[in-house]
Amino acid sequence: MTTTTSPPPPYVEMDGRPATEDDLRVPALFGFGHFTAMQVRERKVRGLGLHLDRLEGANRELFQLPLDGGRVRELVRHALDGAGVRDASVRVHGFLPPGESRTRVMVTVREPAVMAPGARSLMSVPYARTVPHIKRPGEFGQTYYGMLAARAGFDEALLTAPGGVVTEGAVTNVGFWDGTSVVWPNAPALIGITMALLERGLAAAGEPSVRRAVTLDGLGAYRGAFICNSQGIAPVRRIDAVEFPSGDGKMEGEMAGVMGRLEAAYGSARAEPL
Repeated sequence: MTTTTSPPPPYVEMDGRPATEDDLRVPALFGFGHFTAMQVRERKVRGLGLHLDRLEGANRELFQLPLDGGRVRELVRHALDGAGVRDASVRVHGFLPPGESRTRVMVTVREPAVMAPGARSLMSVPYARTVPHIKRPGEFGQTYYGMLAARAGFDEALLTAPGGVVTEGAVTNVGFWDGTSVVWPNAPALIGITMALLERGLAAAGEPSVRRAVTLDGLGAYRGAFICNSQGIAPVRRIDAVEFPSGDGKMEGEMAGVMGRLEAAYGSARAEPL
C-alpha cells in the first residue's frame, strides 16, 4: 500500500522572533497585507532586489509606510538561522494591525521547492484579480477557480478578463511563442519576479520579449506557451481545447529550443546574497 506524508509545517517568525499564538492572530484576524515568495539556495536569491522593491512598493501603497530592505534581509537571515536551513521556500509578509504604526513582518520558511516536471494544462476561468499588481494573501477567487480546474482534470486555472482577455495563471505568469518573440499578455496582472528576470535575460541575449493583448479566441495563432513563477518554468500543452507542442522532452524542434532559451535567460540572473 502506498502512503503519502504531509510536508512539515512551516517555521514562522514575526519581527525577528519565533511566532507566538498572539503573533499568529495577526494574519488570522487582520489578514489585509502583502507578501513576496522566493526560493533561497545557499542563502542566496535570484532577483532579491526585485523582491525587496515589491515589498517596499506594496507597503507604501497599502500602509503609507516604508519597509526597509535591509530590515527584510536581516529578518529572512534570522528566520533561516532559526529553522536551521540554507535552502528554503521563503515568504515575507507585511501586515499593519489596527492601532499599530509599524509594519509587522512575518517570515515563513518551508522546504525548498522546484517546478514539477512535465507540461501543464490550463482551464480558462472568468476571473481577474482586484489591484493585481500587489501580491497578497487570502486570494479566494484564485483558490476557488484553481480547485475547479483541478476537479476538471487541469493543472491550473488561467484567469481571464471580460471578452476572454488572458491575464495570468492562478499562481503563475503565462507567456506565448508566436514564432518570432515571447509574448506576455498586456492585461493588468502581477508581474512576477521570474517573469521580470526572463524579460531582462531575453533582452540581454538579444531576444527581447513583447507585451500585447492575448485573447482566448486567438490562442490558435501561437506556436507554444509556458508558465513561470518562483519555482521555475514549465511548458503548456493545452489551454481548454487548444493544444500546443508540449516541450516536455517528447517534443522536437522549435518549442524545445524556446524552452532552452528561457531556461538560459533565467539562469543568467545572478543569485544575490541575503
